[in-house]
Amino acid sequence: MGGFAEAVRERVRRARAAVAQAQQEGDAYTVAVAEDELDDALRTARGLGLALPDAAAEAEGGEPA
Repeated sequence: MGGFAEAVRERVRRARAAVAQAQQEGDAYTVAVAEDELDDALRTARGLGLALPDAAAEAEGGEPA
């Protein structure tokens, strides 16, 4: 599952970045859409039992916990 797991982790990373960008822009609709995508990506990752860094560690280049 290595390649698939990495794809899911990348989806989470991109979704977190999209939420941050939308919040910075102050666009409430885009924030809501990005948060929905992040929730779905996190649900998928957790369902697969993937370890994910928290958002702060990810921003600093941290590894999965």
